[in-house]
Amino acid sequence: MGDDEPIEIPITNVFDLHTFAPRDIRAATEAYLEEAYRLGMTAVRIIHGRGIGVQREMVRSILASTPYVTHFSDAPMEAGGWGATVVTLASKS
Repeated sequence: MGDDEPIEIPITNVFDLHTFAPRDIRAATEAYLEEAYRLGMTAVRIIHGRGIGVQREMVRSILASTPYVTHFSDAPMEAGGWGATVVTLASKS
């Protein structure tokens, strides 16, 4: 598989950004949210890590500008705390 070929990633209710290069975080997060919404998911968790908060802020700026995201907040401590964000997506009624 060449570097330019897309990688197929299974869509579950948890999306871990640790496997992505920083330059790919925005596109990967946008594509994940779009597919999760298309599949009818209404709650997902995005793991961005704790670090200094750069990825967390990038994820949250994407969430704030995504029309079908209705709410987001830090995950509960047992699910990653401030190293992950829980997201509520609008229902596709």
